[in-house]
Amino acid sequence: MRNYINKLPGNSQWILSALILISCLAACKHKNVPDVSHIAVNVQIDRFDQALIKLDTNNIQAGLQELDKAYPVFLPAYIEHIMNFGPYNDSSKMIQLQSRMLIGNADYRVLQDSINVHFPKLDALEHELAQNFRYIKYYIPSFPIPSRVVAFSSVISNYGAVTIDSVVGIGLDMYLGKDFPIYGILPDYPVYMIRKFSPEYITTNAIQALAQQVYPGAAPGDQLVIQLVKAGKLQYFLEQVMPETADSIRLGYTKTQMEWCKDNEQLIWQFFVQQNLLYKADWQSNMHYMNDGPSTQGMPEEAPGRIGTFVGWRIVKEYMDNHPEVTLQKLMEEKDAMKIFSQSKYRPK
Repeated sequence: MRNYINKLPGNSQWILSALILISCLAACKHKNVPDVSHIAVNVQIDRFDQALIKLDTNNIQAGLQELDKAYPVFLPAYIEHIMNFGPYNDSSKMIQLQSRMLIGNADYRVLQDSINVHFPKLDALEHELAQNFRYIKYYIPSFPIPSRVVAFSSVISNYGAVTIDSVVGIGLDMYLGKDFPIYGILPDYPVYMIRKFSPEYITTNAIQALAQQVYPGAAPGDQLVIQLVKAGKLQYFLEQVMPETADSIRLGYTKTQMEWCKDNEQLIWQFFVQQNLLYKADWQSNMHYMNDGPSTQGMPEEAPGRIGTFVGWRIVKEYMDNHPEVTLQKLMEEKDAMKIFSQSKYRPK
């Protein structure tokens, strides 16, 4: 098992379809979007969530054995790491007991009913993911496209997207829409997070999880400038392989926050420079600019959290504009973040 990425995120199928249609119309305005129709990619999302809840609680061991055959990679990881039931073994009495209690829990079953109502089908999502995978293969042919995509429920434990070896898991319970009543009564989820528990964030979170598995981000103790560049590389990757997705969705900002960042790019950069932040390696300081939040400490209230991701994205865009010979694959494989920063000559005006 390689990696787990927690993401925040969903609504109904018609909303997904409408969003994709609008996005595709918008994409027609992008002159540099490549034609990837010749790249063969098919995505089928398997409904692990529905298979799990159908297990017979009177014969749970046999049910787990059958589920293990159908999901040999995902089930053990789900039991051990997502649900925290302990190491998976279908003969374990404790695993059987915990699984039986989960499936028989009334609240869990009500939650699954809500998931089924919001996501009766996933055709539109399958189409969108397949198109994103085509863009990835176009730019980076060697990129390991997942062999399987699985839908699950973590019982609102904030697993929006996970990667487990060659499997991508999508936690549908984290995408039921910002107005889903249960989110608002859970103390761990403030409003700025709940806003992103919406279906338009599914593909962004899934593709980001995939990218972070192949191209790990910065370490917490790295200098802020290195964290900016590495976060910027990821955003640039997402921009290229998700050309139909709005910048605000990719970055997790509201449209107003996105507009503020673009209008005040010079002010944001001056703040980083004047506060001597770029070469700080203090993770407690740097987290104010790289972690999610309702706003960024020390900046105007309109500045969103994770403002460093915006700055990093702009740095990398500038670098790529100045170096047209650098492919997306070369960018993502470049380990020298300082080289990218210095050669970007980033100085917003």
